[in-house]
Amino acid sequence: MFRIGGDLEVGRLGFGAMHLAVDPGPGRENSLAVARRAVELGVTLIDTAYMYGMGGNEELLAEALHPYPDGVLVTTKVGVARSGASSEWKLDARPAALREQVEQALRRLRVERIELLQLHRLDPRTPLADQIGTLRDLRAEGKIGRIGLSEVTVEELGRAREIVDIASVQNRYNLLDREHEPVLEACEAAGIAFLPWRTVAWGKSGARAEIAAVAAEADATPTQVALAWLLGHSPVLLPIPGTSRIAHLEENLAAERLHLTGAQRLRLDGLSDRDGGDALRGGGEQS
Repeated sequence: MFRIGGDLEVGRLGFGAMHLAVDPGPGRENSLAVARRAVELGVTLIDTAYMYGMGGNEELLAEALHPYPDGVLVTTKVGVARSGASSEWKLDARPAALREQVEQALRRLRVERIELLQLHRLDPRTPLADQIGTLRDLRAEGKIGRIGLSEVTVEELGRAREIVDIASVQNRYNLLDREHEPVLEACEAAGIAFLPWRTVAWGKSGARAEIAAVAAEADATPTQVALAWLLGHSPVLLPIPGTSRIAHLEENLAAERLHLTGAQRLRLDGLSDRDGGDALRGGGEQS
């Protein structure tokens, strides 16, 4: 278990809802079943965002889970929007835009307060003090419980923490891509939850001989090895692997019971691609 912000207790292995289909039809029915199965299996941390289906993912989770069971945290993200002319996603963390996005998220999730709200990206066109200050004000108004950031540097995290307490960081991070190790170290020092996305390197884990070898030794899958490595790498890591299949969901969650030996961890510690890449994404991915 981990206490986000020092008081909000969640299980360390969560669920990223990004891949859940939201359009009417069999795909949506399957998505509802996956979300409900995640909670049945003990997941208490579920990650979504306005960007996932322009709010449709939030509405899907509310349909599947509301009224939310005790202890279940649905965290969402704001700070991106569709541009009117091209319909492309753009960063938009102006104070008025953030306020409107939070109000809409409250409505879609059917809650009066979002216990953990994360800024999907810092908006370079808006002063950081205005972005973080607006979230601080919304927290003071009772619409946000805790504030998180996504895809930030150590320096940006430090500047934000001068304005308000930061409860979580959601950066790309996995066994093969540790570009943000310095950010993880900063989070660990401060007790800040680190929610890695792209947790299994988009399926590349199984292609690495060392990972495949460890998986064979442990009678596990490469995905489970990658997730178990994350859980043991730092106590503040809260992986949020995502999937649209119940079988994958069950495979992912079984990683919490996988014990890697010290020798196996040492072999895995030496692996890293630093493969970069920063699309406007978030949430955990499943191969």
